[in-house]
Amino acid sequence: MNFAGLAALLAAFLAGIATSAIAAEQPPTLVEIENPLASTHPLQGYLRRSNSTGPLPAVVLLHGCNGNWGHIDERWGRRIASWGYVTLSVDSFGPRGLNNCGEGVRDDLTRDAYRALDFLVRDPFVDPARVAVIGFAHGGRVALMSVERGLLEQTSPSKFHAAVAFYPPCLGFNGIMTAPTLILAGERDDWNLARECRNLVDGRDDWGISRQKGEGFPMKLIVYPGAYHGFDAPALETPRQMSGHHLEFNQAATDQAAAALREFLDATIGPQERPQ
Repeated sequence: MNFAGLAALLAAFLAGIATSAIAAEQPPTLVEIENPLASTHPLQGYLRRSNSTGPLPAVVLLHGCNGNWGHIDERWGRRIASWGYVTLSVDSFGPRGLNNCGEGVRDDLTRDAYRALDFLVRDPFVDPARVAVIGFAHGGRVALMSVERGLLEQTSPSKFHAAVAFYPPCLGFNGIMTAPTLILAGERDDWNLARECRNLVDGRDDWGISRQKGEGFPMKLIVYPGAYHGFDAPALETPRQMSGHHLEFNQAATDQAAAALREFLDATIGPQERPQ
């Protein structure tokens, strides 16, 4: 075979590998989380399944006040699914006709994590004893609320077994968690302050009163030096201001957060067989 023929064969072989790799990755499926007759605002979301055999651990992903649930799925759902997890990225705004959170946290949004959990535990591909919730900013607050001892957690027949919050507002919690909890924050976040999350993790509430030692599951806080609010969003590579706050992408913090997230998920609800 001459050089040209060998080059053509090699090119075809490499193209075949690329095609197989793309085919191996399962694209997200748009799912109706609830029967439209069951709610005035039935949720929808992007569901991803890994190539591993089930039942598998699963993760509910909750967006922030920008409502970019599709970006959350692409940014984190895709990555986490490649680790061997089922992921469900929830659209909390679309069914309600919203484009932001408005003032404070709406009461009806706080139950969305459990509505998504109810969907996942009915899926035979999912292990109902290994489901975590991950939220970003406002969604991070909802994630923390979902595993805090209180009415929301106690009234749900299904439970989350781990929670992760990216740069959440940390005020207003009793800090007694019903599952292992990880908080990832930026040192320079001027919207949701890292020191308020430190107080929460250390057991000091908003009034300086500490919870009893040993109450609830442990919480861990990781603060990334030099990182701002939204440090994991590549769209913020050019920094921007929003509501008077600085938002900026930070690749180093994102990489470190991905490693910390995987380690935490593997330790709490981890896949039986870790994908290579």
